Amino acid sequence: MQPARIPASGGAPPRRRPLSRSQLRRRDAGSSRQYAPVVPDRDTVVFIPAWNEERSLPAVLAELLAGLPDADVLVIDDGSTDETAAVARAHGATVVSFGENRGLRAGIAAGYREAHDRGYAYCGRVDADGQHPVDELLRLVELVRSDRCDVAVGSRFAAGEGYDAERYEPSPARRFGIGLLQKAMHVRLGRPFHDPTSGMAAVNRKAMPVMAEPYVSGAPEVEALLRLKDAGLRVEEVAVHMRERAHGESKLQGRKAVKLVLTVVGTLIFFSWLRRRRS
Repeated sequence: MQPARIPASGGAPPRRRPLSRSQLRRRDAGSSRQYAPVVPDRDTVVFIPAWNEERSLPAVLAELLAGLPDADVLVIDDGSTDETAAVARAHGATVVSFGENRGLRAGIAAGYREAHDRGYAYCGRVDADGQHPVDELLRLVELVRSDRCDVAVGSRFAAGEGYDAERYEPSPARRFGIGLLQKAMHVRLGRPFHDPTSGMAAVNRKAMPVMAEPYVSGAPEVEALLRLKDAGLRVEEVAVHMRERAHGESKLQGRKAVKLVLTVVGTLIFFSWLRRRRS
């Protein structure tokens, strides 16, 4: 079954060509960042936005190496004050470090931008907290490789073969927040979308420039879905299993849940205005 194309409301943004060697040298002059070749030996990269994740990164990186040995791994170090960057390098990842903490939306945009500028054909994203099994990411990458879709998003709440719709049992308050988000996304996208804040995804080269533009809202994953709709790209939501996070708390608990719901709804309502303001 072919994935539903998110209805388009505008033209696709122009593609950005990979930077030439001379452009990369000029961009990186005076920088401590180390870049892969402009034409990489491998066609796939997986990036991980990370801020002070020295405890959880080793297991995440080891799993990526075992499950996707033919993919390069890139850690976007968001100004960590611990040993995140050193741990990532010690486990064979390439590291791009910000000089200060810029927030998740900057890390996401940087990951897709680096994947595009380095010349990769496919890009995956997982979070640094250990929630995302690599075998599930591999399924997403394979869907994009087969050209079934331009973007595959891993979903905790979508149903599928071997994935019961009720496999996760959120608390009543969390269930209410999830339901509200799902209804708002359905109205805005014109199709159901069960897990709009998922951090597990795989994209092809066509989608990278769309995902790499700076984010202007506090809900970058939701904003990305709206951009993909405007660009007319094919998005498939794929049922996956996820683990409990190794450290930290869910965004859909207590005050964080209220803030997230308000942020997502605000993004859905004011997305067009925010984009015009940025431009």
